[in-house]
Amino acid sequence: MVERLGYIETGGVDPYVNLALEYLLLEDVSPGECILYLWQNERTVVIGRNQNAADECDLAALEADGGHLARRLSGGGAVYHDLGNLNFTFIACDGWYDEALQTEVILRAVRSLGIEAERTGRNDLVVQGRKFSGHAYRHLGDRSCHHGTLLVQVDEQALSRYLTPSPLKLRARGVPSVRSRVVNLADLVDGLVVEDLRRSLRDAFVEVMGEGDPDMRLEVLEPASFDGGRLEAVRRDLASRDWLFRRERALERSRRARFPWGTVRLDLTVRAGCIREATLWTDGLVEDLPERVEQVLIGCLLHEVELRERLEAQAGMAGEVACDLVSLIMDGHEG
Repeated sequence: MVERLGYIETGGVDPYVNLALEYLLLEDVSPGECILYLWQNERTVVIGRNQNAADECDLAALEADGGHLARRLSGGGAVYHDLGNLNFTFIACDGWYDEALQTEVILRAVRSLGIEAERTGRNDLVVQGRKFSGHAYRHLGDRSCHHGTLLVQVDEQALSRYLTPSPLKLRARGVPSVRSRVVNLADLVDGLVVEDLRRSLRDAFVEVMGEGDPDMRLEVLEPASFDGGRLEAVRRDLASRDWLFRRERALERSRRARFPWGTVRLDLTVRAGCIREATLWTDGLVEDLPERVEQVLIGCLLHEVELRERLEAQAGMAGEVACDLVSLIMDGHEG
């Protein structure tokens, strides 16, 4: 059982500060503690750790409207944030981190507002098949975070304007556009505002994670209590072009596909039937997948058996994932 519940919210809307604070909470969380962090960003597209920024959003439109591009430390796909969206993060050490219970906090909070929500797919919460929340996960040693979005009154026109998901992903979802797939909770409950959901989340957090213990109380954490120098250093890194556009380089060949575990773009340079360079982009939830795949592909011949053996034995890929990647690499080539 969790021994201490910590709760923190920030009134600031700078995405780089908010993501930096999340990182410091993850670094500093204590054994026995579970933290719920609620935060909001002004007009921002947040891409996953392993995505290519140019593939996921209309950067020119976003910048012209004074918006921000941010890259988070977890995997998963691109999302749009504005002040009609509430972001949540659960943070805990091994033994106290429980994704099922943490998801139950969100579901119970939403259901308490009269909305019958359910979990579906890899990491989505939906109402009548329409998504209002997507989740991603980050692990740092023995500490983990589980975070996501909650659409309450998000500007759907802006969401459609800035996000440019792969047609492969839309076809897999059976929808014509990202806007047609999502729903604002305020469309389901008249008069619902972000503050209503914030209160419901606090109550559900104590109820679920406290397991009914009447003595369990929230310890309110203050953003100002964190070392300003550490916070600014992390913020600076997360706002840097090196981080926002990491690993982006032009290679000769590009392959794209949608698999059950994620959408993939694989860029290659090949010489004399041997892979010389490789860059993998994905919205998959495995954080270090690109690094593991790219490392073993360099120097590998375009041969199905050798590729599969390297991906399974050296990169530790599951058989299904390895076969998917081999089929993508060999598309258009003879084995």
